[in-house]
Amino acid sequence: MFSYRHGFHAGNHADVLKHIVLSQVIEYFNDKLGPYWYVDTHAGAGVYDLTGNWANTRQEYLGGISLVMAQKKAPEAMERYLEVIKDLNPDDSLSFYPGSPWVALSLIRPIDRIKLFEMLPVEADILKRNLSKAGSLRPRQLHVSIEDGFLALKALMPPTSRRAITLIDPSYENKQDYRYVLNTVKDAVARFPTGCFMVWYPIVQRLDAQQLPRHLAKVCPNNWLDLSLVISKPPKEGLGLYGSGMVVINPPYTLRAAMQKVLPWLRDTLAIDDSATYSINGQSK
Repeated sequence: MFSYRHGFHAGNHADVLKHIVLSQVIEYFNDKLGPYWYVDTHAGAGVYDLTGNWANTRQEYLGGISLVMAQKKAPEAMERYLEVIKDLNPDDSLSFYPGSPWVALSLIRPIDRIKLFEMLPVEADILKRNLSKAGSLRPRQLHVSIEDGFLALKALMPPTSRRAITLIDPSYENKQDYRYVLNTVKDAVARFPTGCFMVWYPIVQRLDAQQLPRHLAKVCPNNWLDLSLVISKPPKEGLGLYGSGMVVINPPYTLRAAMQKVLPWLRDTLAIDDSATYSINGQSK
C-alpha cells in the first residue's frame, strides 16, 4: 500500500494535515509554564529533499505543500507551520520539507525534551545527521533511539515531566500496524491518562483503516477529536491514499476552533475533484 521510506510521500496532503495539527498542539503546550516531552514513535529521517529522486518518483508534494505555499493567504492557525517550512528554505525555494521531528525541534522551548524512535537504522542515521545540523538543542534535550516505537512508548509512560505530546504515525504498510496502534494507545492512556496522544491514519479502501478512528475514540470517550481531510473520490482500482486523518486524545481545547478554519481552506486548496471534504468529530472538555 505504501512505500516504507517516507521520502516518497514527503510534503503530500497527509503530511500537511499532520504537521498543522502537530504545530497547533505544540503551540498550546508552549503557552503553559511546565516542561513537557515530545515523543515520536516513527520519526523517519526528519528532513526530506524535495528535489531528490525519492520525492520526485511520485511528486506527491506537488499536490500538497506546493499548492499550500502557492497561496497568497492562509488561515492564521497555519502561521507557525508555514514559518518552519520557510526557515528551512531561506532562499524562498521549496527544496526541503520538514518531518515531524523537525517541526517539533523548531517549535519546542529550551526546557522541553524530544524523544525520537525509528526502527530502520538507515533512516535513524539520516535523522541524527539532519538534527545535528540544527545545533540549537542542549545535549540532554534530544534523544534518538533505533528501536520499535510501539514497544518503546510503554517504557516511557508516564513521563517524569507529567506533560507530554506523543505522535504515532506508522506507515501502515504492515497490516498489523492498525492493531499495534490501537493496543499501544490503550496501554499508553492507561499508564498516562492525561497525556496528549496524536494518531495519524490513512483514508484508504480498507476496513481496518475505516474502523481505526472509531476504535481510538473509545479509548478516551470523553476527550478526543477526529480531524479528517479527503481530497478526492476513492480510486477506481481500489488502491491508494485519497485522504487522511488525525485522532487526538486529550486535545487542547483550542484545537477544534483552529481546525474549523484550517480544514475548509485545505479542502478548497488541495481538492482534486468535487468529492473533496473534511470532518471534525469528537467529544472534548
